[in-house]
Amino acid sequence: MKLVDKYISLSRQGEAVWISDVRENFAALAGTKSLQLRLCCLDGQERDYDCPLPAWENGEQRAFLLEYLKARVFNILSCYSGRALYLCLEREDRELKKLAEDCITAFYREPGLKKVLNIAGRLCRSLGLPPFELGIRGPATGRPGPGPTALTVSSLGTKLRRAVESCGSGAFCGIDVGGTDIKLALAKDGRLLAVKEYDWNPAESPRAEGLIRPILLLARLMQARLSAELLPEGSLERQLLDKALEKDASHELMEETIRACSGNEPPRFSGIGLSFPDVVIHNRILGGETPKTKGMRENSELDYEEEFSKLSSLGTELEKLCLPGGRVEIVNDGPMAAFSAAAELTWGREGDAVQGGIVAHSLGTDLGTGWMRGSGEIPDIPLELYDLLVDLGSEKWRAYPAEDLRSVKNENSGLPGLRRYLGQAAAYRIAWQLKPELLEGFTEEKEGLLEISTSPRDLRKPCLEQLMQWAAKGDESAREVFRRIGRNLAQMTREMEYLLDTGTESRYIFGRFVKERDCFALIREGFKELMPDMELYAADDSLALTPMMAQLAKREDVTVAQFAQAVSAVYFSAFERQ
Repeated sequence: MKLVDKYISLSRQGEAVWISDVRENFAALAGTKSLQLRLCCLDGQERDYDCPLPAWENGEQRAFLLEYLKARVFNILSCYSGRALYLCLEREDRELKKLAEDCITAFYREPGLKKVLNIAGRLCRSLGLPPFELGIRGPATGRPGPGPTALTVSSLGTKLRRAVESCGSGAFCGIDVGGTDIKLALAKDGRLLAVKEYDWNPAESPRAEGLIRPILLLARLMQARLSAELLPEGSLERQLLDKALEKDASHELMEETIRACSGNEPPRFSGIGLSFPDVVIHNRILGGETPKTKGMRENSELDYEEEFSKLSSLGTELEKLCLPGGRVEIVNDGPMAAFSAAAELTWGREGDAVQGGIVAHSLGTDLGTGWMRGSGEIPDIPLELYDLLVDLGSEKWRAYPAEDLRSVKNENSGLPGLRRYLGQAAAYRIAWQLKPELLEGFTEEKEGLLEISTSPRDLRKPCLEQLMQWAAKGDESAREVFRRIGRNLAQMTREMEYLLDTGTESRYIFGRFVKERDCFALIREGFKELMPDMELYAADDSLALTPMMAQLAKREDVTVAQFAQAVSAVYFSAFERQ
């Protein structure tokens, strides 16, 4: 089969083989084997995805088709999870049936693929549903029913404006948890009192406490800042607090400050919004397969499921810092980005911009993706798009272990997922391929693995900042790094639209990759090469329209790109989801 042979040849040359190209070309072939993927979603609805496959002539072609089929199943479950997924086919086709069986077996044997089954299992258990099922059925009959009826478009704008206005009275804390840092915003009566950045490496923690304790400590520090409103400027307590709010303040200093400023009865919050980079369903952290919990997963001294479940208590612990009736609202960082863009656009009275809903991405350590429908609904689905398998090729780069910066494999799955095509890990990988000198001074080799050094100083963020500076100064190789990230973002968008059909024609980008305008322009340039009819917008000062976001934009010590998610988390604590 010449088309499959072409893909195999490209992969051997180290070239990418994009899944959207393969899917579209297979759909256009005549004489393919009929296969359909039927997903039973968490809410009971069903979705069908056609997956025709050409007949194969040898083992090499069959192996490629098996990888393609596994990627199709993996991507659907990464996006939606669900109650069950069935491979529907004519059982008389023994070759196809055996291929489907091998695909299912791989999901139970290969740790990287199994992660989506782990997530589905946790979600089904938490929602009181029967165990998740992955199996084979006969040809699908009928079509899935229509989705839920959307509310009127005006309801989204009304709810967003109400959330922003509600934060004009009371004390609120917004927390944006990332892979390399945590950012917080504190507001009282509509005034942005303080922001705080804290560097961390959660993947190193062998227990859940290592993730929970810093977040609670930082929230208590924000309480101390509230208390300081009653203290005179220049007091010893205020001086201590100023030091504790600095980025590099130690845990000991923050604890000392909390004791000095808070007293016996620290003030409580009216609401806390938390953006957390994991699957969040019904206000609970339920995924457990992200790089942040790597240390816990690899800790043989504990039961991972039991230890990870402790993260679901984070909301309860934060509620203790709130007034009676105060709300703690937790959401994945992707939906938080979508909420942020929608809130700012609505406040700016650009109603048409949110009419069909909002899709936003946070692009930094990882890729976060959020989708808010025009009704204001945030779908209760994982939307773990940073794991999507979009490249079926690049055989040369698959040979490197996932821990090597040259690899296309995600560290948390061992699969060639989007994390190595978008985000800071992608920037390192692409830079090395184009011009290794771009990484000079930032890398180290350990037991044959090439890595960005993290000890004695973590150089991951400085390395990305250096790449951005070189790109801004005109280094062509550095500029190409960001163009390629833009092209990869377009490839991800193709797969996302196929899976979700959001109907939106624009994307809003948050995070460090829009901090440098020249770099965002290069990302946009690469994106437009493949998707000229879709627009990319940077969530920078131009999107600072709500009162507190405008206050953030006026600060000289931080940028909107850095702290937009934290400020939006303040508003989200007052948002009516239903």
